[in-house]
Amino acid sequence: MDILSPSLPSDLEQALTVLRDRLRKGQRPLADWSGGEMAVSAVPGAGKSHSLSVAAAITIARHQLQANRQLLIVTYTRSAAAAIKAKIKDRLRELELPPMGFMVQTLHGLALNIASRHPDSSGINLNNQTLLTPNPSHRVIRETVEQWIRLNPDLYHILLEAQPFDQEETEKLRRQSVLRTEVLPQLAHVVVHEAKSSGLLPQDIQQLSLISTDHYPLLAIAAGLYEQYEKIMKSRNYIDYDDMILGALKVLEDEVICQEWQQQIFGVFEDEAQDSSPLQEKLINRLALDPHRHQKSPNLIRVGDPNQAINSTFTPADPVYFNWFCENCESQGNFSTMDQAGRSSQIIIDAANYLLHWVNQLWNLSDQDQQSKAFNSQPSLTQKLATPFREQSIRVVEKSDSQKNANPESVGKGLEIYTPEDIFMTVELIGKRMIQLFTENPNSNAAILVRENRQARFLAEALEDLLQDQKIKIYEVGEMERFSKIPEEILKLLRFIDRPHSPEYLKNALEILQNRGLIPAQDLNILATYPEKFLYPSPLEGEEKQSVLVARKYCCQLLNARIELPHYQLIIFLGIILKYTGSELATLQKLSERMEQQTSYQNSLKITINVLQELVLSERFEGVEEESDEVYTKAGQLTIITMHKAKGLDWDYVFIPFLHEDILPGELWVPVSAKFLGDFTLSEVARAQIRTAIHYQYIHHEPITQIPNAIAAWDEAKQLKKAEEYRLLYVAMTRAKRLLWLSAEKNGPFRWSTFQANQKGNLQKKTVCSALDALQTQFPQSVMEL
Repeated sequence: MDILSPSLPSDLEQALTVLRDRLRKGQRPLADWSGGEMAVSAVPGAGKSHSLSVAAAITIARHQLQANRQLLIVTYTRSAAAAIKAKIKDRLRELELPPMGFMVQTLHGLALNIASRHPDSSGINLNNQTLLTPNPSHRVIRETVEQWIRLNPDLYHILLEAQPFDQEETEKLRRQSVLRTEVLPQLAHVVVHEAKSSGLLPQDIQQLSLISTDHYPLLAIAAGLYEQYEKIMKSRNYIDYDDMILGALKVLEDEVICQEWQQQIFGVFEDEAQDSSPLQEKLINRLALDPHRHQKSPNLIRVGDPNQAINSTFTPADPVYFNWFCENCESQGNFSTMDQAGRSSQIIIDAANYLLHWVNQLWNLSDQDQQSKAFNSQPSLTQKLATPFREQSIRVVEKSDSQKNANPESVGKGLEIYTPEDIFMTVELIGKRMIQLFTENPNSNAAILVRENRQARFLAEALEDLLQDQKIKIYEVGEMERFSKIPEEILKLLRFIDRPHSPEYLKNALEILQNRGLIPAQDLNILATYPEKFLYPSPLEGEEKQSVLVARKYCCQLLNARIELPHYQLIIFLGIILKYTGSELATLQKLSERMEQQTSYQNSLKITINVLQELVLSERFEGVEEESDEVYTKAGQLTIITMHKAKGLDWDYVFIPFLHEDILPGELWVPVSAKFLGDFTLSEVARAQIRTAIHYQYIHHEPITQIPNAIAAWDEAKQLKKAEEYRLLYVAMTRAKRLLWLSAEKNGPFRWSTFQANQKGNLQKKTVCSALDALQTQFPQSVMEL
């Protein structure tokens, strides 16, 4: 649908032409957009933000947009919104136009803006409501579980006796602990978020349970948990982020109000569209419609990269919807691919492209057909959705491209693949290479990308010792983010010290010690079932595992501190026990000072706990951050960061160690403590079943009549997890500009969650990641001899 634009002065027309011609061939369709729907699939480093800013400036100029009719640009993070807003202002300044006619918002910010302007319609009023982001350990989720158990003893009993046991009291208590503190909170968290983000109500999940053939009434349990969650949230005037989207959509159901918003919005540009949920897509579609011609397509451009969809297995973000949008637009001739990227050198691009094609060839299409059959979709849709990646290769830019230092020369071999003897040798290799690289080019930057935070912590501590004499700053991102958990960690430990015989408080304390890497991973439910027996075993107890002895030692240290120290010194002592460093110590000091101020009228441990609990419940405590996000890519710095967090960033040199098959792609696994429920996790099965129903409804516009059973849903969840892990590796590899350094050690920890860095002998043989094995075969010149 073309929108007629007024004639412009010749000098502005000429300036717009120059701006458009500076774009690459794949970027120009954005600048040429004149209305209607359009999908753009962009490879990593293709310049999405730059292209969107140019397209936005041209649209604002051509259609002479003002404050009363604006172009809306939507993205998913505040930092991304700020960056693209600045770029649009720069482009408008270049055109000698005022910085107006557009607004840039995060999707949730947009929803809140709409909902809060019409509180009667939306039910959202932050003056008397509190916004929460519940996770499985959040008090609301815990209360949801307890309330559901009280109201549904029969369903709870079915779970408790899922597999027969001899009714031994210890095993019964252990199972109760697993269900109350692990399985049901995780199930509630997943189901609530998955269902709400798609517009499903508790009764909708209940209806799905009627067509389930599972032994467990899993979806009935899920519906009950969802119902209790909603009741608790409403009774306490709490809202979550999904409520914002739902509230905005409620507002737009009123045609008069909806037209008011639509008249203010000329069109919508969406960035990172692969991460959107069905409700989010529905919201921007509604706003992008012409209020006077609803039968026409919305004025909507959606830009994203389905190959960088790395959040779908733990959030409702589902790349399938953007893939379908791309397919629909392609069938109408409104689809474009940005496939040229100037970020990386040729060898790095070749490696990323090979990974993409290798994974797609490897993928067993028959294993993916289950989803296709369930949807009964058109072959043109399902054929491309059956593989982890959309078939789009990255191409280098033209030599005449305006990007400075586009596709730079490689450093070393550009792609280097190592097989060190063990993880300690990897530290030495990275350390030596860093010294060499920064000596040769002090203004360059580097990053080590890891799969999990425990790996990052190990590397940071080991490299700190190795590089202490060098002028290389190490920035461990995870260490800078841990401060936000400090008040809750201290509260849980103080509760345990105050009431050590509470199974709940003991388990909470053990979880903190385990998450901080101070005690080995183990089934904490066994330890917490009988606190006194664990803390003070009798001489008649048999020989115990080393992991139990370590856990007891820490717990006894905590309890002894109450006797040996005045209570006002306990907070600092707990920071020492938990080995806080850097910004964590600064945050702890701030917390300690605040507690001292608020308890000065009556000093006691119980008063301190009460005040700290109020602080945690209010969720308004802010830690001490040393740096802003901008320092991730600081010159002369080695950043240690997870692969997920690295998305959207790039560095001259990127190191990706520990590429083992059990880590990447790894596999979904069932905790030993929950094996009594079966060889699957309830939350992942429920997620897969709910998504199947949502996908079917999305395509056929009618309710599904059959959903996969638990085994089929679990198999599907495992495949989706593997696909996303390969996409995560692709994202990590495409962060590198001049050197991509990969390694798979011959020996490594059995599990990083149980690894203690001071136990060098506690390593075992590891299997190399099959993707890295394929890269070694394809690029033999990059295999480095040691």
